[in-house]
Amino acid sequence: MSRVSWRRLPWLFKRRVGVGLLCTLLVVAVAAVVNIAGIHMIGGFEDWQHWLQAHAGHFFVWRLGLYGATAYGWWWMRRRLLRREPSRETRQRLLRTEIAVVIAVVALEASQALRHG
Repeated sequence: MSRVSWRRLPWLFKRRVGVGLLCTLLVVAVAAVVNIAGIHMIGGFEDWQHWLQAHAGHFFVWRLGLYGATAYGWWWMRRRLLRREPSRETRQRLLRTEIAVVIAVVALEASQALRHG
């Protein structure tokens, strides 16, 4: 990349973005380690798949808890944002985001339900 194109990406070098990227990388690494450890503990990939299917209900409850915690965080952030920017455009932007998130979560859960029957 040329120097000019790097000047267009100043957000990439900010501390918050770096911390966010580092946290994301850490979560992905932990998930990979847990999967690899689970495969070795259970005895093999197929046994791991059976174990995951047998405990799908527990993971569904876990996801519901995560959705609830995320929704609470969103609600808290939304109130703060609307106090700071009470315009109609901000409300519409938030509503579009909320609709997109609900559609994505429903699609994700529907795909899980169809896969596991």
